[in-house]
Amino acid sequence: MRLTRPPAVQQAYVLHQHDWSESSLILDLFTRESGRLAVAAKGAKRPYSQLRAVLLPLQRISVSLSKPAKAEGGEVQTLRSAEWGGGATLPAGAALFSGYYLNELLMKLLARHDPHPQLFDAYADTLAHLAEGDAALRAFEIRLLAELGLLPDLSVITPTQGPVDPARRYQLSPESGLIPPTSDASLPGTLLIQLQAALLHGSSAALRQACAAELQGLKTTLRGLLHYHLGHQPLRTRALMVDVQQLMDS
Repeated sequence: MRLTRPPAVQQAYVLHQHDWSESSLILDLFTRESGRLAVAAKGAKRPYSQLRAVLLPLQRISVSLSKPAKAEGGEVQTLRSAEWGGGATLPAGAALFSGYYLNELLMKLLARHDPHPQLFDAYADTLAHLAEGDAALRAFEIRLLAELGLLPDLSVITPTQGPVDPARRYQLSPESGLIPPTSDASLPGTLLIQLQAALLHGSSAALRQACAAELQGLKTTLRGLLHYHLGHQPLRTRALMVDVQQLMDS
């Protein structure tokens, strides 16, 4: 008799969900071991399903998955079980919008079945610091771009491969890398060197600390980079955050 191996438990976050049937959902999960996955949660919408209280965004969960015999395209797996994985509670206010913004970035930039365990850890750490302000967002954007190979070495001038001068300013171009500034959107060399050091050491705290010193400049630069790599598609969460801020100001 052949024994069936039980599905392995994975750490995951729900990035997005949509209705599949009257009682079920299709989830987009970000897992540490397998990357971004499409998962069918059968019966998750039923009134007495335990999954209803577990499959929440921005909350770490432990899941076991099994692939159906005839999954469409071989991509959609089936959720066998899910439990709350502990950690911070659901953020509130502006931090909640920031969390949804991170999810949208991951949805649009991560390919399925492409594991990024270090990015998963950075995402989990960022969620715990969203209430501290924009430094956490800028640090995660930098980590995301670096993980996907979309960020050049910030301690080296890209065209010449010479070292960055701490006393000068530089521009981060999506096509040319790190270059001498051709516009007002530039960053100081000292900051770039600090950011690269934090990336190499894998320190989210050091990355946030460096970002805090130049929030507006980083916001402008990173927004341009992300817009370029997203194919110039607008981010829905960013537009919503702007609308809410304008409403609060009025």
